[in-house]
Amino acid sequence: MANQNTLSASDRLVADARKHQTDREKTYRGQALKMYPWVCGRCTREFDNKNLQELTVHHKNHDHDDNPADGSNWELLCLYCHDNEHSKYEEMRFENLKKDAQSNDGGAHNPFADLKSLLNK
Repeated sequence: MANQNTLSASDRLVADARKHQTDREKTYRGQALKMYPWVCGRCTREFDNKNLQELTVHHKNHDHDDNPADGSNWELLCLYCHDNEHSKYEEMRFENLKKDAQSNDGGAHNPFADLKSLLNK
């Protein structure tokens, strides 16, 4: 390949595009897009090159550092389904925290425990 300084502007543009493509393919998103059909795993919306930026990679176990080469921790979701999936996960975490706090003897202070009697005074 010729030196970047000797390339025409259009050749530089093509070379840069190819480099960015190669870099993208190394990411887990690039790998997942090569591995799976471009369809949301929840709503089954189909994607093409025009709207591919709206298709995301969801980590099934919510650990973004867990990226096995076989893609077993990934699923492709559209932006809306991905947001919904994370909302459900956060709600579940919050419910579990509430249950833990309620079952914790002596450590779960409830500032509103006697509110009704205070309001009745």
